[in-house]
Amino acid sequence: MPPFSPSRWHFDIDHYLNPVVPPTALPRLPYPVAHFLGYRTRPPRPLGNILIIAWAFVGIFCSLALIATVGRYVPSFAGHAVPTIIGSFGAAAVLDFYAIESPLAQPRNAILGQLISSIVGVAINKLFALSPMYRDIRWIGAALSCASATAAMALTGTVHPPAGATALMAVADDGAAHLGWFLIPVVMLGCALMLCMALLVNNVQRCFPFYWWSPKETGQVWCRTQRTDGTTTEEEKPADAEAVGSSSISDDLEGVPPEEDAENEPQKLVITKDTVRVPRGFYLSPEETLLLEALSQRL
Repeated sequence: MPPFSPSRWHFDIDHYLNPVVPPTALPRLPYPVAHFLGYRTRPPRPLGNILIIAWAFVGIFCSLALIATVGRYVPSFAGHAVPTIIGSFGAAAVLDFYAIESPLAQPRNAILGQLISSIVGVAINKLFALSPMYRDIRWIGAALSCASATAAMALTGTVHPPAGATALMAVADDGAAHLGWFLIPVVMLGCALMLCMALLVNNVQRCFPFYWWSPKETGQVWCRTQRTDGTTTEEEKPADAEAVGSSSISDDLEGVPPEEDAENEPQKLVITKDTVRVPRGFYLSPEETLLLEALSQRL
């Protein structure tokens, strides 16, 4: 029996969710649509930091202005005295328009992280509000809210730092705390508007998102079902690697039959001008795919 060792405990929710998450459908969409959803057949050209800063400036300004403008014309927002904008969206905008390569900025984290944190924050605020000493112990609720939201995001693979601020504000900030459960649709509307703006601005000369759900392979259950039904094996490719996919990457080593490669040749990556060859069954994440293709183009 293995020794009791809590320091070695590890939980990865993607190990259980990724097999049942459907594979990406981006390659089957019309390319102009797929392009603005982050799909590329070739990696984008590297940009200098001045242009990246300029696009970030445009994206941050437009997204925050859009959220504030839409909020002014939603009748229910006026009835609930919703603030012009939730403060945590400022930090979210920096991630979504400047640090777009970060896993913390990808849609799963940006949307689900905010959803989880707003629910946790409102729930804890409601519980503490039941106490007659609410004003005196409110600071404890604020700290507990941020800590609990971070733990929930970490366990669900949706860590998004601005969402921690949302959970904190749901208890500590009067402008957000008085909204109660109405804070959740307010936050979700802002997240949706910011994501739409990010898809437009970040895909003009860059690529966003790097993945929608996970950088690891998804949809193994769906692929097994298709094999059982005798349908095409095109879906058997790693889903998120395909989402960034490039026609320049092959999964057979040049000039080596698959059976000989498996029996006699060590696994190896071959990078030549405009071509990257990887061993059969070797999975590449979107980031690794882009890196190898960039190296290939520099030869």
